[in-house]
Amino acid sequence: MSFDTLPPPPPLSQLCEAGQVALFLDFDGTLIEIASGPDAIDVPDNLPDRFDILAARLEGRLALVSGRGLDNIHRHIGALTIARAGSHGADRVLADGSVLGEHAQPLMPQVIEALADLAEEYGALLERKAHGAALHYRSNPESGEAIGVAAAAIASENGLVVKRGKCVAELVRPGADKGGAVAAFMKVAPFAGSTPIFIGDDVTDEDGFIAAEKLGGFGIAVGERASQNARYHLPLVKDVHAWLNL
Repeated sequence: MSFDTLPPPPPLSQLCEAGQVALFLDFDGTLIEIASGPDAIDVPDNLPDRFDILAARLEGRLALVSGRGLDNIHRHIGALTIARAGSHGADRVLADGSVLGEHAQPLMPQVIEALADLAEEYGALLERKAHGAALHYRSNPESGEAIGVAAAAIASENGLVVKRGKCVAELVRPGADKGGAVAAFMKVAPFAGSTPIFIGDDVTDEDGFIAAEKLGGFGIAVGERASQNARYHLPLVKDVHAWLNL
């Protein structure tokens, strides 16, 4: 549905009064503004401390679910004491630091080499992650279609899948999606038995919306991109912060 046809979500306090709520939050474009490159982001002050306060309100039922690698998130905002999933949900860690599920595997060297050649050909930025790799082409958006086709070919040759986002194409292993992360967290304490709410702005967040809906919750789309699976909408990053009372 178009963003302008979705209503704003009920206040978080009202939802919490009705029952136990679990929040799953995307990072880029949801909690922080989209930047010209993955390392150009402006992170709000004391974000980990704000997460801790929100997690306490939710009795621990808070998780960050990002396309970024967990090591990248740590580099930008420091150590976190909430549940988190990186690399589009492939790398999952509980609040106490224990790994949820199997350890995610890195991409093969030949894939990284092929993506590096593709980045050079189209003037894209190659972001190497512990469990994936992404090509950012915000500086040359016209190359998006060609990069997408070439990335899909590399993925097909190596048993991988492509995740598309705002001026980014990323190769990950099959099953690495945000919906899978939501489903995995919802099977364990303290998330089990609660109502999941996924908040995100990009195409890859649709998997999170779908998973939340299947588990009795819903998705909240952020920004102007039309969403087929969200139930509610928040216009801007600052509106997300206000709704969360971060």
